[in-house]
Amino acid sequence: MKPLHLEVIYAGDHNLSCFYMAEVVEAVAPLFKNSLTWDRVYILKKDGARRFYELSVGLYGEEGVRKKQQYAPIPSIFADGRLLFDQIPPVEELTEAIAGILKTGGE
Repeated sequence: MKPLHLEVIYAGDHNLSCFYMAEVVEAVAPLFKNSLTWDRVYILKKDGARRFYELSVGLYGEEGVRKKQQYAPIPSIFADGRLLFDQIPPVEELTEAIAGILKTGGE
């Protein structure tokens, strides 16, 4: 089974909300050693900006992004491309959410 992949939408270490969102993921990740991968989507870098755009389109559609300027929340956590949290979750809540996704296979 392919590991669950988390992406933290990340503006940089200067943004405390982003920093703490990543800290929560870092705290939880060791509990799911072989069944979870994660990374930061640095929105201010070229590859990160591209991925941020893709995730935003997944949420709001092409028209929502281009015409209405609707973007994925900063910070946020996506699980396999789907929005999981748009606010910093407590460690326990993130742990439960990941366990639930892994148990159901992402359904």
